[in-house]
Amino acid sequence: MAIRQIARPLKSAFHSTKSASHEVLWQLGLARKRAPVSIVIEKADWAIRWYGEFTSQAANKIAPGISSVTNDPASLRSGIVEFGSQYQFVEWADRVPRRCSLVSTFFHGKPEDGPAVERHIEQFLKLERHLSRIICSASIVRNRLIDWGVAPEKLSLIPIGCETNRFVPPTAQQRDDIRRRFDIPSDALVVGSFQKDGEGWDKGLKPKLIKGPDVFLAAVERISRDHPVFVFLTGPARGYVVHGLETLGIPYTHHYATDRDDLARCYHALDLYLVTSREEGGPMALMESMASHVPIVSTPVGMAPDLISDGISGGLTGSVDPDEIASKAEFFLGLSEDKSAQMKKIARDSVLQADWNVVGRRQLEEVWQPLLQNNQVS
Repeated sequence: MAIRQIARPLKSAFHSTKSASHEVLWQLGLARKRAPVSIVIEKADWAIRWYGEFTSQAANKIAPGISSVTNDPASLRSGIVEFGSQYQFVEWADRVPRRCSLVSTFFHGKPEDGPAVERHIEQFLKLERHLSRIICSASIVRNRLIDWGVAPEKLSLIPIGCETNRFVPPTAQQRDDIRRRFDIPSDALVVGSFQKDGEGWDKGLKPKLIKGPDVFLAAVERISRDHPVFVFLTGPARGYVVHGLETLGIPYTHHYATDRDDLARCYHALDLYLVTSREEGGPMALMESMASHVPIVSTPVGMAPDLISDGISGGLTGSVDPDEIASKAEFFLGLSEDKSAQMKKIARDSVLQADWNVVGRRQLEEVWQPLLQNNQVS
């Protein structure tokens, strides 16, 4: 399924003139001590926090004062409360005043992911009646929720966004600079993995198997048989992968990016990015890679089937199979320079439709505005 099915045209999405309805929302924001919409984020400097902050910033460009972020749901007494993850919603659903209009994302999860996830889904579905809207980032998840009995009209299919003005193709100089910074050999094939795939926030020696670190190791081992692979890691809790690479004798660097600009520069070193997860909501690295002209191969999770046209804008496997991942990677590595450039352009064009400005406008127009106009918010 192409991303055009879940995103508005760019021309409309980037139009900056406030409509009459946006003017009403703007005035409503100014009239309240608190913004009409509060997005609940996590304290950790990771995906859920970025999702809330970037969504709020984009919406506020259109209707200033319409939204804010918080990691303190206990302080909320009115307005729209949007939970950045379904886990937050389950935790707080019975403690937020009923006069609030509740919205939640549901980015990933299925009973097969384990007993804890299965119990969480059961809890979510019991509490789902309290939600005015549920936001899904991927068609896979939307279809699951419908199969589980959630009314289709309660669901909004809005992608997780990408900072396409930050994650951009590198110049030759930028590529040389970042590879020199991390002492990467000039002939190396640099494979990226920018995620958290260990349990907890310490060393991460116990793998978070849902993220597929075992699959990643098996795939890069196969690729390394024919190429001088060098693995570039970012993110916390990567101990399992680090230990695995050392055991395999594959050179690597592990750099915890200091900020979003530093992270964007890390993509400039890559020749290939692998998403080897068994379940995902995005991931954000999917969009960041495509926006940065980094060829990507992904398992069929999260937004990958919506964004990737297999063999055209990236590689999309049919399963979580290291051999298939390696085979897809070999295909892209063997493309001519012209074909490779064409693929990278198509990939970036696809992601432009999921820019945060698009996502913020769609949240505003498709989720928050109808709730405010239908008097569902006090």
